[in-house]
Amino acid sequence: MGDVVYRSHVEVDRAGGPLRYARVPAEDAPVVFGVHSVVAAHYGLREGQYQPHATTLDYIVAAAAG
Repeated sequence: MGDVVYRSHVEVDRAGGPLRYARVPAEDAPVVFGVHSVVAAHYGLREGQYQPHATTLDYIVAAAAG
């Protein structure tokens, strides 16, 4: 195996419920993670109980597609 050439340093803060903020390299503002639509319903949340934001799964799919 070769030497490690990059190690990502990420911090995630839970703001309450499904809302989380991630500090990732090369971004000035935190990335916001949460729930929306059917994902929120799956966790028993109703409209008005949350602000819709992309889920961590949405970001994983986008990263794989990119």
